[in-house]
Amino acid sequence: MQQRMIETGTIKMRILEAGEGPLVLFCHGFPETSHAWRHQIAALAEAGFHAVAPDMRGYGGTQSPEETGAYTMFDLMADMVALINALGKEKAIIVGNDWGATVAWQAALVRPDRFRGIVAMSVPMMGQPPVPPTKIFPATPDHLLYVLYFQHPGVAEAEFGRDVKLTLRRIYSAASGEAGARLPGDGTPNPFGMVSRASGLLADLPDVETLPAWLPQADLEAFAVAFKASGFRGGLNYYRNLDRNWELQKALTGLKVEVPALFMAGERDTGLAIPGMRQIIDAMPALAPGLRTTQFVPGAGHWLPQEQPEIVSRAIIDFVRGL
Repeated sequence: MQQRMIETGTIKMRILEAGEGPLVLFCHGFPETSHAWRHQIAALAEAGFHAVAPDMRGYGGTQSPEETGAYTMFDLMADMVALINALGKEKAIIVGNDWGATVAWQAALVRPDRFRGIVAMSVPMMGQPPVPPTKIFPATPDHLLYVLYFQHPGVAEAEFGRDVKLTLRRIYSAASGEAGARLPGDGTPNPFGMVSRASGLLADLPDVETLPAWLPQADLEAFAVAFKASGFRGGLNYYRNLDRNWELQKALTGLKVEVPALFMAGERDTGLAIPGMRQIIDAMPALAPGLRTTQFVPGAGHWLPQEQPEIVSRAIIDFVRGL
C-alpha cells in the first residue's frame, strides 16, 4: 500500500491505494479515515484490483473547505467522480460504510455510467422523508438525538477535540460488536443515540481499559494523529447538510439504483437498534432493484470492515468478480 496526494479537479485528496486492475473505490464513515479500509485495500490488490481509499472531504490529509455548505451530498459525489477521472479510469465499483455508504448509494443512483456496482455497509438505501430530516429526529428538554447535537457548529468539535484519543476510543468501543447485543432498550451504550444536553455525547460512553480486539493500539494512534491534524469539523459538516441534501435530492425523485448492489451489516450494528430499521432494509429492493444480496455478519458492530475484515473482503471480491 502507498499513500499519496492527488488533485482531483474538485479537491486535493490523500488516498491510500494498492494493486492494478479494475478500480474499486472505498468511502469511509464518521469518525474514520482511509485507514479504516487497510484490510480491504491489501486483499483487493492481491485479488487483482486497483483498490483506492481516499480520506473523504474534510478528513485526514484531504482538503477541508471552511464553508459548511461545501459538504452536501452533491459535493461528495462530485469528489468520487473526479477521483475516477484523476486516476485515468472510466468506471469503478464503489464501496462504503456509514456515511460512505450513503455517498455510495447516491453515486450509484445518479451516475450509473461511472459506478457499475455498489457495496454498502451499515446504512441502507432509503427514500426521501416527507419533511426535512431534522424535523423528524427526537428531542426532549434534556436529551436530543446525536444528529441534532451535531447541528450546532463548535459544540461537538469542542467536546471531541479536548482529548482526541479518548473520543475515538469511546466511540469505536461503544459501537463495536463487542459492546453488546444492540437491542432497542437493552441499555447498551450507543454513541449514535440520544445525547445529554448538559453533559454531551461522550459522558455516557464507558472509557474501556482494553481496546476491542479488532483495534490494535497502533491503529488507534493512526486515527488519532489524523484527527488531531484535521479536527472533527469537516466530518460533522456532513450532518449539518442533511436538510440541504433533502432539498437538493428532490430532483432525484423516482430514480432507482439499477446497478448491481450488495448490502452488509453487522448483526450488532448500532443502526439496527433504530426502530423500523429492519423494515427499511427489507424494503430496499423497491428503491434498489439491482440489490443482489443482503448479508448480516454475526458478532460484528458498526465498524464492519475493521471488525470482520476477512468476511468483508471476501464478500467484496466475490461480488465484483460476479459482475
